[in-house]
Amino acid sequence: LKAGGVAGVCVDLILFPLDTVKTRLQSPQGFRKAGGFRGIYAGVPSTAIGSFPNAAAFFITYENVKSLLHHGSTSYLTPAAHMVAASLGEVVACLIRVPSEVVKQRAQVSPSSSTLRILSHTLYHEGIQGLYRGYKSTVLREIPFSLVQFPLWESLKDLWSWKQGHVVDSWQSAVCGAFAGGFAAAVTTPLDVAKTRIMLAKVRAVEAS
Repeated sequence: LKAGGVAGVCVDLILFPLDTVKTRLQSPQGFRKAGGFRGIYAGVPSTAIGSFPNAAAFFITYENVKSLLHHGSTSYLTPAAHMVAASLGEVVACLIRVPSEVVKQRAQVSPSSSTLRILSHTLYHEGIQGLYRGYKSTVLREIPFSLVQFPLWESLKDLWSWKQGHVVDSWQSAVCGAFAGGFAAAVTTPLDVAKTRIMLAKVRAVEAS
């Protein structure tokens, strides 16, 4: 729980500037109008608050479901178990991630507005459902991402362990995770663009549906 939560916070905060650039590139108004390279840490409070519970919720669900499915299962079913565990982990984690993501992305394309102001504006004009704008699109993006990332990560670790004759070290696991995550991100980029535009769309706009 603690390891997964701390890892999630560290990754999100370290890569936050890149995430801001990505969000502004994907936004309908374009990179420059969305802020360009100004206020590259706009929205970081939302990420700082949401990262730990989001990552913890995912890894608790992932590890418990994986352990449950591995009990008495044969080796050829292992990739399927990882896929199911990762998918359920994403569904649970998105209950925390989506409100944080909505506020964060809206702050990223409005660097002159504070995170608190974005949150207040969203609640006032859209209610609590506004914080869950894009929940379905986020799940539809995160599940394919996890279906690619986690089985690939586990397979790469198993292959590396087999090649060297012992369990992979932490840095080797990180290398496997980086490769798996990068590949999964490339495959699911179109879904990520759709999710971003739904979250950023104005109330009753076509993109918001």
